[in-house]
Amino acid sequence: MVMKQSLKLLTKMQFEYSEHWIKKKKYRNDITEYMLEYVITNSAILRDKHWDDALNAICRVHPSGRILKVVYKIKSKDLYKIITAYWLD
Repeated sequence: MVMKQSLKLLTKMQFEYSEHWIKKKKYRNDITEYMLEYVITNSAILRDKHWDDALNAICRVHPSGRILKVVYKIKSKDLYKIITAYWLD
């Protein structure tokens, strides 16, 4: 029983990308899905200033120590739509 619960925690988030993020990802190829997942799970839920249904996640990514900001929407329990992501420093 404990084994099933621990496996459930290891499931990976599923991402859907906006057209904007697909274009920007060409220039920001150092931002990986692992980093997106890390920032979303380790950040507080912050409302976006421009869109009512969008959320922000801001977190320091180790080992580089850079701060990554992700703007996203929650589509379902495990599906997140990434609008954009960029380094703040």
